[in-house]
Amino acid sequence: MMQIPQTSVLKTIYGETKESSQRFESLYQGFEKSFGEKEVEFFSAPGRTEIIGNHTDHNGGKILAASIDMDTIGAACPTDTNTIEIISEGYRDKIIVNLDRLESVPKNRGTVSLVAGIAEAVKKFGYQVSGFQAYISTQVISSAGVSSSASFEMLICSMIDYFFNQEKIDVTDYARIGQYAENKYWSKASGLMDQMACAVGGSILLDFSRGIRYEKKEFQFETFGYRMVIVNTGKSHADLSEEYSEVPLEMKKIASLLGKETLSQCSLDQLLFKLPEIEKKAKNDRAVLRAIHFFEENRRVEEMAEAISKTDGQAILKLLEESGRSSWELLQNCYSLSNFKEQKVTLCLALTELFLRKIKDGCCRVHGGGFAGVMMCVVPEAFTEEYVRYMERYVGAGNVYPMRIRNAGAVHLAR
Repeated sequence: MMQIPQTSVLKTIYGETKESSQRFESLYQGFEKSFGEKEVEFFSAPGRTEIIGNHTDHNGGKILAASIDMDTIGAACPTDTNTIEIISEGYRDKIIVNLDRLESVPKNRGTVSLVAGIAEAVKKFGYQVSGFQAYISTQVISSAGVSSSASFEMLICSMIDYFFNQEKIDVTDYARIGQYAENKYWSKASGLMDQMACAVGGSILLDFSRGIRYEKKEFQFETFGYRMVIVNTGKSHADLSEEYSEVPLEMKKIASLLGKETLSQCSLDQLLFKLPEIEKKAKNDRAVLRAIHFFEENRRVEEMAEAISKTDGQAILKLLEESGRSSWELLQNCYSLSNFKEQKVTLCLALTELFLRKIKDGCCRVHGGGFAGVMMCVVPEAFTEEYVRYMERYVGAGNVYPMRIRNAGAVHLAR
């Protein structure tokens, strides 16, 4: 007998039942073909969009982020072994992690390393984990700035939580578990924004100045007559970990010259007052510019929260435009210096600005970690299809994604 989540559950998560039912039917068939006929449970974890707050989380900053209606789904069941077995559509090899031999799993070897890191973090944080089998499928664009890795991590956390911890793991620990896996097993100096947005769901205002604090916000671009569109520019950021990691390190270098650990413990006034001295010691103007971006971006996030509370659509667009310009000019994460002749994000931003100038509305910005991957456009709903056709001429059909903010985070879906 075919197993899929309840129709009411699918309606709540996806807003429809036909397409989502077909996805979960196909998912179960994949599980059955791989592991045999068993009673399974279903899980879903979304990708994420960073609305404003580019590269601030790792220095204790503020961000407005949201989950999106692209997700990673899984069918899974616990086993009587101490081994995790995962098959992920699109990947040739089965992921096998022996929980009794986590120390033997090599670092920086892709998904198997990530799963081992998650399992190790679960144990270190005082939770339980045992063997299970899972078949996974995803719609989240890989290596393109909408957090396919965090979506996968939060999906695995939701399975471990449901099967072995009575759903008692807090979402902030979901995020810390994912971050631990990336930091320790992928050598990626990631913050916590990606994981939090994927785990919590909906629009959330995040503050990392003292641990992890978050507040749910009622926010949809459609409320103001706009649509968010993500453009996959065609260049993966999977091989840019070093440039990505330099951003938090350079910001923390400036913080250390101000006598603090992170920039959230400093102020723009302090930086400007000591700027001649800091420039001389840092010998890195880019680091100073990135610090200025941090302080100004934090201010914009606070103003964005206020604009949302006042339902001020024009203020929201203005702040998004300022944020994008700051990322481009100060943060400098629109292209990689290691391959400066390839500037797909910058080119797509320029093309989008030509379109927006023509219609005299909307805004655009680099999205997520940057250097490659994706950009975001906020365009009037009436022009969404026209913008999609326009950009597909340059990046190819199927690489331009109108999307909505999804209210559900990483969840178990009742059958």
